Amino acid sequence: MADLLTDDQIDLAIRDHLPEWKVVDNELVRSVKKPTFMDGIRLVATVAQLAESMNHHPDIDIRWTTITFRLATHDAGGITDNDLVLARHIDTAAG
Repeated sequence: MADLLTDDQIDLAIRDHLPEWKVVDNELVRSVKKPTFMDGIRLVATVAQLAESMNHHPDIDIRWTTITFRLATHDAGGITDNDLVLARHIDTAAG
């Protein structure tokens, strides 16, 4: 099982590498607004493939053109390095 990150480690990662993300209820959260519904669905499909390859799956909420990703390692009970890695992949996919 992955080790939980400390609040300081999470804050540093957000500040230095993940400025679009915030911590809400012990999860990393980011919303991405795409120009069209189908652009959002394509982003979800891309993230789904990345997540599957990592065997680490986000919670995804689709609201028309806004996609919200929530990351936490449920087995560990919070945020781990796996979440930071997936967040970076999501940022790349989101453009």
